[in-house]
Amino acid sequence: MRNVALILAMLVLVPGSSLFGARRPVIFASYAGDGEQLHNTLILVESIRTFGGQFADAPVWIYVSGSLLKTQENLVKSFTPLGAEVRSSDTPRDSREVPYAGKVFAAAHAEAAAKGAASILVWMDEDTVVLMEPRELLLVQGKSLAYRPVMHQNIGSLYSERPDAFWRRVYEKLSVPESAVFPMKTVADGKTIRPYFNAGLLAVRPERGLLNKWAEAFSALYRDPVLVDICKKDERARIFLHQAALSGAIMKNLGRGEMAPLPDSYNYPLFFEEMYAADKAFDTLDGVVTLRYDVAFRNAAPGWSAKLKGPAATVSWLEARLGRKSGTGNDADTKMRFKFQRGGKPS
Repeated sequence: MRNVALILAMLVLVPGSSLFGARRPVIFASYAGDGEQLHNTLILVESIRTFGGQFADAPVWIYVSGSLLKTQENLVKSFTPLGAEVRSSDTPRDSREVPYAGKVFAAAHAEAAAKGAASILVWMDEDTVVLMEPRELLLVQGKSLAYRPVMHQNIGSLYSERPDAFWRRVYEKLSVPESAVFPMKTVADGKTIRPYFNAGLLAVRPERGLLNKWAEAFSALYRDPVLVDICKKDERARIFLHQAALSGAIMKNLGRGEMAPLPDSYNYPLFFEEMYAADKAFDTLDGVVTLRYDVAFRNAAPGWSAKLKGPAATVSWLEARLGRKSGTGNDADTKMRFKFQRGGKPS
């Protein structure tokens, strides 16, 4: 009994310790809302294991709904040899008709589970591929968030103009102080906007509770009668409400000094100009650490890999995993994305 008491005392005194060993530096997590997205997360896990460097053996948690866990049983088994874990995530019933609600609450669940288990939780969208060791995700002392801006303005608020009714209500409802607002430049169209963070790549310190604050902010916004009315009139506001909630939660709960912007080599939007239009091409893998491919490969054009610049071995790796996908996704979701991403239309 004396030895047990001594061990427990040591665990209390040593930060990050647990009965099961030292705290991990990093845990990766993602969310899959349907079978296609679950397949995408399998590619994400493979990429971490192949190209992750010091993070190659890090835990990876994939969150899904309980029903998907049952209907995709065979695919779920494919994660076991890769050392990844598929977990169930419940979404509040009154939020299930709100776009991306499942992702928001899964992120909060992942953060809660990561407290005490890892120093950093990396939250990635399912259409992410890691191509190089993502060392910038290791937050330095004093930083609580590593982030990327949104790809383009979309519903974002131009810094040079007064916020519209949507953003005014978001700031009011979430009590975002004016002092927290700063200029941010979008990735694809170079617009200077008020903070509008990309929800597809976040590195956070779990103990800060930021992803739980995201879920709280999202709940406050989708239940707000004023925003419900705005979202009925503007479908874009409804679709990207989750990202507005993230932006409000970050501004409300973190000081600017706690935020670390990631380089352009992270969350690189592959072929974004072909899908949604952009002021430049996104067709090179040179120096890319993590990329996003969105719906680019649902009906991939023949010879797409020939358009890619970069290491031949990396291009071949992507081609073997992404090039065979065709029309298996949610067509309604695809049309929605094209319709509201800067007016782009599917070809």
